[in-house]
Amino acid sequence: MSRSTPALAAQPAPGARAPGRRATAARNGPTASRGPTAPRGPASLRGPTAAGGPAAPGVPAAPGGPTAPGGPTAPGVPAATTGRANPFADPATIAGAWLALLRANVRYWPAVWPRVRGELSRWERQSRVIADPGRRALARAKLREERFNVEVAATLATTAPRRYRDAATRAIVALQVMYDYLDLVTEQRGIDSEHARRLFSALPDALTASCEPRGGWREHGGDPADWGYLEALVGEVRRALAELPGARAIEEVARRSATRCADAEVASHAFAREGPAALERWARAQPPQDDPGWQERLAGGAAGVLALHALIAEGARAGASAARAARVDSLYLSIGALTMLDSVVDERADRANGEPNYLDLYGGDTDLMARRLTAVARGAATRAAGLPGGAHHVMTLVGVVAFYASAPQARGGGARGVTAQLERELSPLILPAAALMRGWRAAKRRRARARREGAIR
Repeated sequence: MSRSTPALAAQPAPGARAPGRRATAARNGPTASRGPTAPRGPASLRGPTAAGGPAAPGVPAAPGGPTAPGGPTAPGVPAATTGRANPFADPATIAGAWLALLRANVRYWPAVWPRVRGELSRWERQSRVIADPGRRALARAKLREERFNVEVAATLATTAPRRYRDAATRAIVALQVMYDYLDLVTEQRGIDSEHARRLFSALPDALTASCEPRGGWREHGGDPADWGYLEALVGEVRRALAELPGARAIEEVARRSATRCADAEVASHAFAREGPAALERWARAQPPQDDPGWQERLAGGAAGVLALHALIAEGARAGASAARAARVDSLYLSIGALTMLDSVVDERADRANGEPNYLDLYGGDTDLMARRLTAVARGAATRAAGLPGGAHHVMTLVGVVAFYASAPQARGGGARGVTAQLERELSPLILPAAALMRGWRAAKRRRARARREGAIR
């Protein structure tokens, strides 16, 4: 992210990757005040792709069929969501969200962004302690190629009071660096599900500052210096959290959320052996959330690190409580579900490479996916209004959709049907964000072309 990149209140990063899909370098994009790229989710649960094609073997088509007699409810979409007023057309919501965006930019560039860059340099130096040359190379490559994940995740720190913003930033940076590293390491050959589970136990350890770490991640073998890097990351998150006034209040919710995030990663490993049915079982076993179906729950879990960042920011508030933390966690699971748009815009590439995508989990029905995600977005925006910083949460949601909908690939194939319906639902609030994102992408393409032409000369 360059200094000229707009900080939007929405994170498209850590996103939900389609089951079995390999992680890829993050797409550099404007910070949408929250929105991480996504934040990125579990290796096999990330970015859904798209459109069209038979349902994946072993995965039933998403709920559908004719609507109940006399009822206008869309197949697979709860009736409760279809009759709500559109929160994205409410003048107060629009004004509040854009004020939140302005506030996020004012806070991000002078204070948060410089700290993020300093922390990234610090972790790149720290990665040199990793004894295994392969893992050391992975760690350093991840820090270079996916800086955007970290930079965007840190936009959530702008919601923290000034006094605690630095601590929240340090915690978010260390957690995202850890997550990205674990995500890549556990994709390597020789890492089975039990091995991955031990490594990902570092996430709940990092977010449970009131007791000693259980340290199962130290048991993965190899030179102790290999887990020294992880130990430093875990320790930094814990120290930074200890400085936040609401850390104890959010701790239990954060621990459960981190465990769920780790389990989602492990479930992704089971995909290679057991197929998509393993992912469906995992998603259906999760406590019900405010989502239409298990597919959205799966994508939200895959992008679970986003909820962890939001909980850290919540812990910076003096009035934090366990009940409110639970509402934040639930809200960001819904926002995380929207990152399955990552797969929609990558549909053609995924099909060409033979990789799975989230649309397969909807039986190839782009219209059903669009209706379900529309219901998720509308429900999340309504719930956000009842939380402190609700306008920022809404801008985060809008930024996620705008980021993916502005991609050139979103204008063709099955992607167009999904993103166009979401853009209509989020209008008029999304219009300036979408224009900003498209302008940023166009400028990025011009810079890349100029660099290529300069190299040729």
